[in-house]
Amino acid sequence: MRIRVLAMCVFSHDRRILVARGYDSTKAQHFLRPIGGEVEFGESSREALVREVQEELSLELQDASLLGVLENVFFYGGEPGHEVVFVYDARFSDATVYARDQLLLNEDVWDGAARWIDLEVPPSEPVYPEGLVELLGEAV
Repeated sequence: MRIRVLAMCVFSHDRRILVARGYDSTKAQHFLRPIGGEVEFGESSREALVREVQEELSLELQDASLLGVLENVFFYGGEPGHEVVFVYDARFSDATVYARDQLLLNEDVWDGAARWIDLEVPPSEPVYPEGLVELLGEAV
Protein backbone atom coordinates (compact mmCIF):
# COMPACT_ATOMS: atom_id res chain seq x y z
CA MET A 1 0.00 0.00 0.00
CA ARG A 2 1.07 3.56 -0.62
CA ILE A 3 -0.28 7.07 -0.28
CA ARG A 4 -1.22 8.58 -3.64
CA VAL A 5 -0.80 12.31 -4.30
CA LEU A 6 -3.46 13.77 -6.60
CA ALA A 7 -4.28 17.13 -8.18
CA MET A 8 -7.92 17.91 -9.03
CA CYS A 9 -9.71 20.95 -10.38
CA VAL A 10 -13.33 22.00 -9.82
CA PHE A 11 -13.56 24.73 -12.53
CA SER A 12 -16.16 26.66 -10.51
CA HIS A 13 -18.45 28.84 -12.58
CA ASP A 14 -21.83 30.32 -11.59
CA ARG A 15 -21.89 28.20 -8.38
CA ARG A 16 -21.36 25.02 -10.44
CA ILE A 17 -18.39 22.65 -10.52
CA LEU A 18 -17.31 20.10 -13.09
CA VAL A 19 -17.28 16.45 -12.03
CA ALA A 20 -16.86 13.01 -13.54
CA ARG A 21 -19.06 10.12 -12.46
CA GLY A 22 -17.47 6.91 -11.27
CA TYR A 23 -18.76 3.59 -9.99
CA ASP A 24 -17.59 1.35 -7.16
CA SER A 25 -18.86 -2.14 -8.00
CA THR A 26 -18.07 -3.48 -4.52
CA LYS A 27 -20.35 -0.89 -2.92
CA ALA A 28 -22.73 -0.85 -5.92
CA GLN A 29 -22.51 2.93 -5.71
CA HIS A 30 -21.95 5.79 -8.15
CA PHE A 31 -19.91 8.79 -7.01
CA LEU A 32 -18.76 12.16 -8.32
CA ARG A 33 -15.20 13.47 -8.45
CA PRO A 34 -13.50 16.53 -9.98
CA ILE A 35 -11.23 16.18 -13.00
CA GLY A 36 -7.62 15.34 -12.24
CA GLY A 37 -5.29 12.55 -11.29
CA GLU A 38 -2.03 11.41 -9.84
CA VAL A 39 1.03 13.62 -9.48
CA GLU A 40 3.99 11.90 -11.12
CA PHE A 41 7.49 11.83 -9.65
CA GLY A 42 9.30 15.13 -10.21
CA GLU A 43 6.10 16.94 -11.17
CA SER A 44 4.44 19.69 -9.14
CA SER A 45 0.74 19.38 -8.35
CA ARG A 46 0.05 22.33 -10.69
CA GLU A 47 1.97 20.67 -13.53
CA ALA A 48 0.07 17.43 -12.90
CA LEU A 49 -3.23 19.31 -13.02
CA VAL A 50 -2.44 20.86 -16.42
CA ARG A 51 -1.37 17.47 -17.78
CA GLU A 52 -4.38 15.60 -16.37
CA VAL A 53 -6.91 18.12 -17.73
CA GLN A 54 -5.25 17.88 -21.15
CA GLU A 55 -5.29 14.06 -21.01
CA GLU A 56 -8.86 13.74 -19.74
CA LEU A 57 -10.59 16.59 -21.60
CA SER A 58 -8.16 17.73 -24.32
CA LEU A 59 -8.62 21.26 -22.97
CA GLU A 60 -6.28 23.90 -21.61
CA LEU A 61 -6.69 25.72 -18.33
CA GLN A 62 -5.45 29.02 -16.96
CA ASP A 63 -5.30 30.89 -13.66
CA ALA A 64 -5.08 27.76 -11.50
CA SER A 65 -5.24 28.57 -7.79
CA LEU A 66 -4.92 26.15 -4.91
CA LEU A 67 -8.06 26.05 -2.76
CA GLY A 68 -6.77 23.57 -0.22
CA VAL A 69 -5.39 20.11 0.45
CA LEU A 70 -7.56 17.20 1.57
CA GLU A 71 -6.52 13.85 2.97
CA ASN A 72 -8.78 10.98 2.02
CA VAL A 73 -8.69 7.49 3.58
CA PHE A 74 -11.27 5.19 1.98
CA PHE A 75 -12.21 1.82 0.51
CA TYR A 76 -12.70 1.48 -3.25
CA GLY A 77 -13.28 -1.82 -5.00
CA GLY A 78 -12.92 -3.51 -1.64
CA GLU A 79 -9.35 -2.26 -1.24
CA PRO A 80 -8.12 0.40 1.20
CA GLY A 81 -6.88 3.66 -0.26
CA HIS A 82 -5.12 6.74 1.07
CA GLU A 83 -4.78 9.96 -0.93
CA VAL A 84 -3.54 13.48 -0.40
CA VAL A 85 -5.45 15.71 -2.82
CA PHE A 86 -4.43 19.18 -3.96
CA VAL A 87 -7.74 20.86 -4.86
CA TYR A 88 -7.53 23.65 -7.42
CA ASP A 89 -9.90 26.02 -9.11
CA ALA A 90 -9.08 27.32 -12.59
CA ARG A 91 -10.65 28.65 -15.75
CA PHE A 92 -10.81 26.96 -19.10
CA SER A 93 -8.90 28.87 -21.78
CA ASP A 94 -11.92 28.36 -24.06
CA ALA A 95 -14.84 30.17 -22.39
CA THR A 96 -17.40 28.36 -24.58
CA VAL A 97 -16.82 25.23 -22.48
CA TYR A 98 -19.03 26.67 -19.71
CA ALA A 99 -22.08 26.64 -21.99
CA ARG A 100 -21.83 22.89 -22.56
CA ASP A 101 -23.92 20.59 -20.37
CA GLN A 102 -21.38 17.79 -20.66
CA LEU A 103 -17.75 17.36 -21.65
CA LEU A 104 -16.52 14.15 -23.24
CA LEU A 105 -13.81 12.36 -21.29
CA ASN A 106 -10.86 10.70 -23.03
CA GLU A 107 -10.57 7.96 -20.38
CA ASP A 108 -13.01 5.05 -20.21
CA VAL A 109 -12.78 4.63 -16.42
CA TRP A 110 -15.65 7.10 -15.99
CA ASP A 111 -19.37 6.51 -16.33
CA GLY A 112 -20.23 8.87 -19.19
CA ALA A 113 -19.19 12.46 -19.77
CA ALA A 114 -18.10 15.04 -17.21
CA ARG A 115 -20.94 17.32 -16.18
CA TRP A 116 -21.66 20.42 -14.16
CA ILE A 117 -23.34 20.13 -10.78
CA ASP A 118 -24.93 23.01 -8.90
CA LEU A 119 -23.38 23.67 -5.49
CA GLU A 120 -26.72 25.07 -4.27
CA VAL A 121 -28.41 21.67 -4.74
CA PRO A 122 -27.21 18.73 -2.61
CA PRO A 123 -25.92 16.05 -5.02
CA SER A 124 -27.76 12.73 -5.11
CA GLU A 125 -24.44 10.84 -5.17
CA PRO A 126 -21.42 11.18 -2.89
CA VAL A 127 -18.80 13.72 -3.92
CA TYR A 128 -15.16 12.73 -3.33
CA PRO A 129 -12.69 13.37 -1.94
CA GLU A 130 -14.42 13.67 1.41
CA GLY A 131 -14.43 17.25 2.63
CA LEU A 132 -14.54 18.73 -0.89
CA VAL A 133 -18.05 20.20 -0.61
CA GLU A 134 -17.18 21.81 2.74
CA LEU A 135 -13.92 23.19 1.30
CA LEU A 136 -15.79 24.67 -1.64
CA GLY A 137 -18.36 26.25 0.67
CA GLU A 138 -15.50 28.19 2.24
CA ALA A 139 -13.45 28.88 -0.88
CA VAL A 140 -15.73 29.31 -3.90
